[in-house]
Amino acid sequence: QSEFVEQKQGEFRSSFVTPDLASDKPVGNDLEGGQYYTGFLRRATQLLSRCGIETHGIAPVPAEERIDTRWYQMFFVWFSVNMNIGTFSTGTVGPAFFSLGINDSIIIIVVVNLVVCLFPAFSAVFGPKLGMRAMVQARFSWGYFGAIIPAVLNVFSLQGFLVLNCIVGGQALASLSSHLDDTLGIVIIAVITLVVTFCGYRIIHWYESIAWIPNVIAFITMLGVGYPQLRDNQSAPVSQATVAEVISFSSILTASIISYCTVTPDYGVYHSPAASSARLFLYTYLAFFTSSVACQTLGAAFAAAAPNVPVWNAGFNNSSSVGGLLYSVLLPTGAFGKILITLVALSIPSCFTSFMTIAPWFAAIPRWIYILISEAVLIPVAIIGAKKFYTTVVDILGTSP
Repeated sequence: QSEFVEQKQGEFRSSFVTPDLASDKPVGNDLEGGQYYTGFLRRATQLLSRCGIETHGIAPVPAEERIDTRWYQMFFVWFSVNMNIGTFSTGTVGPAFFSLGINDSIIIIVVVNLVVCLFPAFSAVFGPKLGMRAMVQARFSWGYFGAIIPAVLNVFSLQGFLVLNCIVGGQALASLSSHLDDTLGIVIIAVITLVVTFCGYRIIHWYESIAWIPNVIAFITMLGVGYPQLRDNQSAPVSQATVAEVISFSSILTASIISYCTVTPDYGVYHSPAASSARLFLYTYLAFFTSSVACQTLGAAFAAAAPNVPVWNAGFNNSSSVGGLLYSVLLPTGAFGKILITLVALSIPSCFTSFMTIAPWFAAIPRWIYILISEAVLIPVAIIGAKKFYTTVVDILGTSP
């Protein structure tokens, strides 16, 4: 079986020729290797490459370039991606939108994550083993043209998550000062996302290795400050959860995790395939499970308690501002709380895109062009979506493939 995989991978890679960016002549005959960059696109791509910006598209990474043995990064990148205010906001959906009690919400969160986190962890194994992006791998099962369908759906899904993250981060920044509003906060987060995404694979791995630290500190501080109110809320009367509410909240949680299956391999394509599949799987599963359960549980707990705590409820703004909820909880900590909120908001940028896998001519356009297009779409959509936050959350997660 391993020989068959290597044979198919070799056949797939054989059509890719490394482009000579120093030359003005196109090299090879495959659009997906980026060989047809000419004129301004070639010069701009060459300049970005010299500056250390990732310009590699969706061509498979050759075995000789997959030499990174820091497999522990597979844990930190996904732990950090989920240990943030975005995942916290997903947990708030249960009490705030579906009127679930805290106990019901926590049980649903734990059970769903125990099962659903298996899928992105399994998917992540194929990144180091094959050196291929997830949507490129889909061509082996869907066919070259059939894979266009999941690729298109994936573009909309990932763009939706970018929108959610920008909204939540923007709200958090806006809560710090009356001179800031959601719109300006969203623009700031979008610009930071642009910078991080532009830098590419290696910078993202470095960034995610430290981005979780201020978030963990902030959540521990929130738990310490808000514990008395959370404890009192445990005995607050709640209505009996209906089957529809349980299924709906479960589907939201499932969509928020399982959508990562289409990107988890992408963040291991430069790692060595020497590690065992079990090791790669375990790193990724533990990262998803621990961070998702912790953040979603905290989100559910604070959202459920907010109606009974006037200061929190005012910050939550009738269940429409997760950033305001964080600010109101950390208000007693003064300047320290504002610093934490700033760091939490600035650590949320996500860097996912898969435009290049839709069709061959899409792959002929440099990666950085799609980043600019994504940002141009992201900002206005996030500004509009922020006006009805939970409706936006449910709509995006409800349509994620």
